[in-house]
Amino acid sequence: MEIKSKFDHFNINVTNLKRSIAFYEKALGLKEHHRKEAPDGSFILVYLTDNETGFLLELTWLKAHPEPYELGENESHLCFRVAGDYEKIRQYHKEMNCVCFENTVMGLYFINDPDDYWIEILPQK
Repeated sequence: MEIKSKFDHFNINVTNLKRSIAFYEKALGLKEHHRKEAPDGSFILVYLTDNETGFLLELTWLKAHPEPYELGENESHLCFRVAGDYEKIRQYHKEMNCVCFENTVMGLYFINDPDDYWIEILPQK
C-alpha cells in the first residue's frame, strides 16, 4: 500500500500562551490561525500560520502544567527559511536576545523560544 500524506501541524507545549504567541509573531511573523479551548478550561490549543505553506504550529497550554517542560537534550527542532536580508534578520534576532547557537561555517543559526525550544533559521533559497 502506498500512502500519500502531507504535513499538517507540529505541536509544542508552552507554559505561557500569551508570551509564546507574541514571541512567534515578533520573531517569525506567525499569526494565529485558529484555537480550540476546553469547555472546562483545562487546555487551550492555538494554531499559528505563516500564511504561505498551509503548515501550522500548534501551541498547547495545559492548565495543570505550569512548570517548565523537560526537553531532554533538545535535539529536535523546527526550521524556518526567511526571506529578505538574512544578516539583518540575524541581527534582529540578536537584538531580541533569542539567538542561542550560530554556525557561520554552515551559514545557519538557531533561536530559542520562551520555553527553550530551538528553531533553526536559514536564508530563503
